[in-house]
Amino acid sequence: MNTSLPELILKHGREDSVIRRHPWIFSGAIHRVEGTLAAGDTVRVRDAQGRPLGLAAWSPASQIRARMWTFDVDAVIDDDFFRRRIVVAAALRATLFDETETNAYRLLASEADLLPGVIVDRYADVIVCQFLSAGAERWRETILQALHERFPSSIFYERSDGEAREKEGLPVRVGVIGDQEPDFPCTVRENRLLFAVDPETGHKTGFYLDQRENRALLGRSVRDAEVLNCFSYTGGFAVHALAGGAAHVTDVDVSAEALRLARRNIELNALDHARYTQQAADVFHYLRRCRDEGKQFDAIVLDPPKFAASKSQVDKAARGYKDINLLAMKLLRPGGLLFTFSCSGHMPLPLFQKIVADAALDARRDARVLHVMTQAGDHPIALPIPESWYLKGLVCRVE
Repeated sequence: MNTSLPELILKHGREDSVIRRHPWIFSGAIHRVEGTLAAGDTVRVRDAQGRPLGLAAWSPASQIRARMWTFDVDAVIDDDFFRRRIVVAAALRATLFDETETNAYRLLASEADLLPGVIVDRYADVIVCQFLSAGAERWRETILQALHERFPSSIFYERSDGEAREKEGLPVRVGVIGDQEPDFPCTVRENRLLFAVDPETGHKTGFYLDQRENRALLGRSVRDAEVLNCFSYTGGFAVHALAGGAAHVTDVDVSAEALRLARRNIELNALDHARYTQQAADVFHYLRRCRDEGKQFDAIVLDPPKFAASKSQVDKAARGYKDINLLAMKLLRPGGLLFTFSCSGHMPLPLFQKIVADAALDARRDARVLHVMTQAGDHPIALPIPESWYLKGLVCRVE
């Protein structure tokens, strides 16, 4: 055990979550810090009795004041530590994908891969990195070097931006890493279908990789159906639906740029433009207009952005989910399918199910759950971290 590290002493009774291997230590749980610490430095965590609990990264600007790197009290946080973590994560993905079918996936999923604040997505020959915590920032060069060693011919791009960096007191960093200039958007394969992805300007790192398996399920479920794809972004669900034989798909999104890329994705897969329509509109307003005009569909996809960024926002989020699900229920023909999602980590599945059930009740429709959906396997759920199970979805048959 390295005895020279600074030490973080928890308040009495505040060690339980760490013992249960949840990696976040909030400021209110800390009794004192012994030694000098800069942002991202490694600190040994001890309980109030002085018993060692593991090693963490110090983050003085965040309410999450420390994030556990490891619960092994004898571990050493060095270059080899991160290389080993990356090797394990890459080996897991190798078991999940045949790259002739899918070459876009999440390689490192932050806490779920035991690397808090580190997100790395692979889009064919482009590696997109996000360093979202002080600890991740401290070890950025080491992590990049390990990734370069594993993917020597790839182009690297950084998207260290967004609210998470701000909360950590870190500046935004976006751009190419190294000398190779990427040609965006890049083209990737997902379930043998082609998609254009723009890591430079797209949401997150450019594409919602976590919906891969759910898009495939939709494609298998909507042959000859008229499909409404809400919050469509770049048309991932639409492409799978049309490839699966849907009679017609309408994409609805507020972003004209996202819809432009969605149309490109239709073209990449040589799908019939006559079976595809776009609407640049606010989804809430569009659903109400469809209701007022008496429109009906055989299947509707609701994949909204995060409605609850914190626990305090869950009640407001519940009203938003209730509203769109109620409207969608009214627009479905008897026997229609509702693919409905929440990507809010603070929205538990039982509450989401209740919201959808209440929407069906208010719509005077009978609905049964045919499938319960979640994020794809390259976005693993860490059992001690409920927040890592963020994507919940239901496929409901509505009578």
